Amino acid sequence: MSYNSGVPILQISHLSKTFDGKLILDDVSLGIEAREIVCLLGPSGCGKTTLLRLIAGLESADSGAITFDEQDVPSIPVHQRNFGLMFQDFALFPHKNVWDNVIFGLRMQNLSADQIQQLGHAALELVGLSGFEKRDVHQLSGGERQRVALARSLAPQPKLLMLDEPLGALDRQLREELMIELRRILQAAHLTAIYVTHDQSEAFAVADRVAVLNAGRLEQIATPSNIYAQPATEFVARFLGMPNVINGTVVSAAANVAVITTPIGLLHVTTDRSLPPDQAVTLLIRSEAAEIQADPFAASAAEWFAETPPANVLPGTLRDISFRGRYRRVVVRIDEIDLVFEIDALSPLPPGQPVKISLRSDAIRVL
Repeated sequence: MSYNSGVPILQISHLSKTFDGKLILDDVSLGIEAREIVCLLGPSGCGKTTLLRLIAGLESADSGAITFDEQDVPSIPVHQRNFGLMFQDFALFPHKNVWDNVIFGLRMQNLSADQIQQLGHAALELVGLSGFEKRDVHQLSGGERQRVALARSLAPQPKLLMLDEPLGALDRQLREELMIELRRILQAAHLTAIYVTHDQSEAFAVADRVAVLNAGRLEQIATPSNIYAQPATEFVARFLGMPNVINGTVVSAAANVAVITTPIGLLHVTTDRSLPPDQAVTLLIRSEAAEIQADPFAASAAEWFAETPPANVLPGTLRDISFRGRYRRVVVRIDEIDLVFEIDALSPLPPGQPVKISLRSDAIRVL
């Protein structure tokens, strides 16, 4: 981790905001530690940019509190907070060169010429643009413009840096290249940062922790690896691209394994939770959970199940197959329910044929 465990330096408590009678943020509480990078992740309209604007002082909350280093943030004039904000469109001055863009904020602070030189060059070096000082903005690539905007945000050495979809205007390949670089830069600057994005890959690559928002509410906050391995809710699972969510009822549970009846059959699920019999649950079946076998000579998959099948082995029909390079995306129908899996790209599977699906119990999660 790039941050220090302890009391959060930024504390958001029970924050709510309404626009035109519509609730945009609903009782959001969140703590961010010094030097921590937290990504606010969610779909358009979930409230992540509004939360950023409330912290920055561009909007006022209806209720709740925001403190930074134990000071009440709304009571501090915006220009005295020393918070940096970087937007998606970069907002560079087209008539100024790189240097004049980077030091614009420093000049507004009435710093000495020596201080401006020192801070401006340090910011350019941090983003890898030393020597670009005299370049015109229109001569730069999209990635270079993004770095200039970041250098301008870094130059005043903000206590908190907020980035609103900073890679959103770039093409996919360039975004992939800059994700890792952005994290390196933020860590090297020893910054506390809030990063807004709708892209899960971007959030996972940049963040120490990811906060998933949905309809103004905080659904889950965890490290990227934990949030991927253990999504807390159906929304989080589906937003992260995990479509196999089904309902079930607990039959029994013992020794970290629960037996759960579902619309696709009886499933054995690895879990460390206490699950009493008859409890209704929601299950996530991960896309990597399945081993799939096909028999083109079987009249139906039911022929394989004349006797009681092993645990988590189910009959189905292959509905669709899509080549994705290193894997195939397959859709299998089991008792009128379609499940999506990713399997070995070399596995030959005939669409329309009966298949046998074996599900790993440790790849099925109780949400």
